[in-house]
Amino acid sequence: MTSIETTEDRDTVSATTVVDAPAAEIFDYLRRPANHAEISGDETVKGVTAGDERLELGSKFGMKMKIGVPYRIRSKVVELEEDRVIAWAHMGRHRWRWTLEPLTADTTRVTETYDQSTTPFAAGLRLAGYPGRHRDNVEQSVRNAAEHFARH
Repeated sequence: MTSIETTEDRDTVSATTVVDAPAAEIFDYLRRPANHAEISGDETVKGVTAGDERLELGSKFGMKMKIGVPYRIRSKVVELEEDRVIAWAHMGRHRWRWTLEPLTADTTRVTETYDQSTTPFAAGLRLAGYPGRHRDNVEQSVRNAAEHFARH
């Protein structure tokens, strides 16, 4: 069982675990939209519709989604520090951020953060129970990423 540490404040919820893989390998896995359905903690991501195979700062990509009904969404990479940080946002402008901290050559602390501080809709999202409603999602997402590397 993967150990997960979770933190939450007014506009963010984060989940962190240690993954037995180098930061560069994890970063390469995260920056490929084709892997996002496997990573998705709430299983709403269903596949890629458009965009680069390997995301860079400013890359735009489309995803097939399903929350009750199928839909599509476009996101843009808004933060990128090679092998350390990648974040994307869609039209709502809240961010999904992955942060990698190498602990050794072969282990990395991995954190996913849902950050709604960047959206003009933060007050409404708070009334709807966010960021807390994404707690299970970010926990499962980092668990999914860790399990991917445990299998490979």
